[in-house]
Amino acid sequence: MEYTLITGASGGIGEALAHGLAARKHHLVLVARNADKLSKMRDELTTKYQADIKIIVADLSNRDAPLQLFNETQRQGLNISMLINNAGIGSSGEFTDINLSSELSLLQLNIVSLVTLSHLYLAEMKKKRRGTLINIASMTAFMPVPYMATYAASKVFVRSFTEALTQEYKPYGIQVMLLSPGLTRTNFNEAAGLNSKKGNALSSNYATASTQTPEEVATETLNALGKNKHFHISGKKNRWGMRILALLPNKMITKYMADSYRKKTNQKM
Repeated sequence: MEYTLITGASGGIGEALAHGLAARKHHLVLVARNADKLSKMRDELTTKYQADIKIIVADLSNRDAPLQLFNETQRQGLNISMLINNAGIGSSGEFTDINLSSELSLLQLNIVSLVTLSHLYLAEMKKKRRGTLINIASMTAFMPVPYMATYAASKVFVRSFTEALTQEYKPYGIQVMLLSPGLTRTNFNEAAGLNSKKGNALSSNYATASTQTPEEVATETLNALGKNKHFHISGKKNRWGMRILALLPNKMITKYMADSYRKKTNQKM
């Protein structure tokens, strides 16, 4: 029996993908920190879709967690044919004002754990000469973002890393896809410290900015997967926005964003 493993599965895009895949008769391994939420999801998905749902509680911001997760799926004899690296967290504010340990945990989760899981599960897929890897990036993967410097840089890494793997593993029959969603109405803003003032300053306020629901992102993701795409930007407005940003130098983008942030937050230099 084949399984799809989703990290960060207890909410937002991860939860929406779990519902979308279970509806398509995928058996799932759901991974997140929230044991209660995972248990409720397992019961709901099993009842609604008659899928086999496994849950594993793990905090992937801990260094040892990715290998422990892999070892647990191996111990249970689970054949992971699709890995969706969805777990991630953001941060916001002036770089040196942000707690350093929090920034390092962000890098562990957004980069190191993603690389570790990709390495471990791709090796198994390569042996079978089939499988799927989806890495979730962000619109920030296409530009430096002042006052979200570490988060944006982590997503730049995810983009470059995934685009390289796309070609490395194509000969083995493995589909590697990069997904870049825009602003999505999840708990991301709250977790990243994007309160109303910061959200407005970074054009990330759910009430005023262009957004998608997690379900909309999940639907686009699965449609792109079905078309064997290797790269997808979720949201028509986001796709047009990237075409425009691609024409502008990073220096211009970052200066505009930094000046706008300081003005909107009444920050004096």
